Amino acid sequence: MMGFSDHIKEIERVGQGSNTGRDAVVVASWRRCLETYQLDPAKAREAVIVSETRLREHRQQAEDLVHIARSGLERLYRQVAEQNYVLLLSDRQGVTVEFLGDPSFNNNLRKAGLYLGSEWSEPRAGTCAVGACITTGEPLTIHQTDHFDITHTPLSCTAAPIYDTQGSLAAVLDISLLSSPILKTSQNMARHLVSSTVRRIELANLMASSRHDLVLRFAGAPEFLDVDPEAAIAVDGAGRITGMTHGGAKLLAGSRGLDWRRPELLLGQLVTDFFEAEFGELASLTRASLPQDRRIALRGGAFLYAHAIEPQQRIAGQPAVRLPRALPALSRLGGACPPMDSLRRKVMKLAPARLPVLLQGQTGTGKEHLARIIHEVSGVSGRFVAVNCAAIPEQLIESELFGYAPGAFTGALAKGRKGLVEEAGGGTLFLDEIGDMPFAAQSRLLRVLAEGEVLPVGGSVPRKVSFRVISASHRPLAALVAAGSFREDLYYRLNAAVLPLPPLSEREDFPWLLARLLEKHAAGGRPLRLSPEARVLLLAHSWPGNIRELDNAIAFAAALCEDGVIGVEDLPEQLTLSPHVIAEGNDGDGLRAMLSACKGNVSEAARRLGIDRTTLHRRMRRLGIGRPH
Repeated sequence: MMGFSDHIKEIERVGQGSNTGRDAVVVASWRRCLETYQLDPAKAREAVIVSETRLREHRQQAEDLVHIARSGLERLYRQVAEQNYVLLLSDRQGVTVEFLGDPSFNNNLRKAGLYLGSEWSEPRAGTCAVGACITTGEPLTIHQTDHFDITHTPLSCTAAPIYDTQGSLAAVLDISLLSSPILKTSQNMARHLVSSTVRRIELANLMASSRHDLVLRFAGAPEFLDVDPEAAIAVDGAGRITGMTHGGAKLLAGSRGLDWRRPELLLGQLVTDFFEAEFGELASLTRASLPQDRRIALRGGAFLYAHAIEPQQRIAGQPAVRLPRALPALSRLGGACPPMDSLRRKVMKLAPARLPVLLQGQTGTGKEHLARIIHEVSGVSGRFVAVNCAAIPEQLIESELFGYAPGAFTGALAKGRKGLVEEAGGGTLFLDEIGDMPFAAQSRLLRVLAEGEVLPVGGSVPRKVSFRVISASHRPLAALVAAGSFREDLYYRLNAAVLPLPPLSEREDFPWLLARLLEKHAAGGRPLRLSPEARVLLLAHSWPGNIRELDNAIAFAAALCEDGVIGVEDLPEQLTLSPHVIAEGNDGDGLRAMLSACKGNVSEAARRLGIDRTTLHRRMRRLGIGRPH
């Protein structure tokens, strides 16, 4: 064992620039003690125990973290107690706010500073595990004469930092021995146990603070995903990172060559900026798929395994006007791409405002789907009532919408009936194809929106109603107003906010949509997949029927395919590549897909493409595609 004088001399030599063989982290700490804190290695210091008042303040500030960490701390202590370790949890100032140790050693522990209320910051205690960990932000062991102060040299202390979900240091977990074996390597297992406990505490903290976000856990091997994941991140419904463990911060930063110490470069960024996967693909990596099937790639080229934990839903009994399902609903809106991100942001802001919203887009673009998401995000407790204005006969639309009084007309129910407007009370009324509403019904709807009252057909007493109206049309309502077929005053009542939906052919998140529909039509829990050729055909099709057409195509193919793999032969015949798709850009994959769909029949492929056989053979030669056998 090194004597006190030898220890002091070594510190002085290090201060003069000599290399004594100490670990770099110890050398750096000794120099801080000498140069920054002006500590004297020859002056012994008693352990610093803060006052009861200060301790109470520090413990109150750390109360939430201690509550989350408690089970992990107790588990760790049970693992190391027989080796006479003491466990300390210090806050970011180095004050011990939680302590677990053998009561029979309390006097010795308190004297050594291994006790509740002890302060282990470097300026106070010199080089020590807690203080060095606060400074470096990394797990480490300060063993015996690594300590700066001579009174601490019998101790062996191992510590790891605990980070909050925003990437800031929150606390330090330490286990220490009053006396230990000479070799520092004897503490390797202690370091492993402390680091593992910290990972579990950070994950528990992330889960507790991200209940309504998607949480992604990562590990280098599938068997560790549920047992001891190395990293985790939280992602909101827009695909942006909202929180992370320390391992998550390092994982994200490493994939892009960023500094993990700058969390502002990571938080708020799209998760797809860091992974070679669409947001929807990441969100689908739940327990429904086997762990070995959850392998994903980082942007930097590394591979790892992921497990997605879905956001929690509304808890029964909570107040209705909250946004508990906002993020899960928004995640169903589309994949991560600038247009859909912009739409998500608008929906998130508009939904709680309950303004009338007009959705414009081609048939099959998902207008009702978007309307339902707006309804969910608004958090209202009432129903979502959908009305297709084009599907109700003109002579019935007023009684369907506004209800009717008893005996209002021949065949009416004796008690009368509520209309759909009243059914939507406290919720959302979705008027699809509003442009097809008869002019007379438009006038009555305008009165309802203006006065907040509905008068049933044949009735004399209006009834109060309160609902949110969302309307939709595949035809531009402004053009209908100009043509005189739609009331201008009603148009301005309905279009407080206008949200256009792009046709499927313009959607940048087509792969995300495709993945969701494959999940939807998978049968018996067996994944549904596409052959490469089938995927090419689907990506190249123009989709005039938009999402509805794609949905029908996948449903059709899912019914025909073998072994859960959709091939080109399973797809509807009308899914053909247009001639210009093949003619432009050397699309050999597209042509091969078409030939495969036609089972090698060149004449049939030429017919589907709308070109003659000679032209097709010429393109096959140009693209290096051999004649099918």
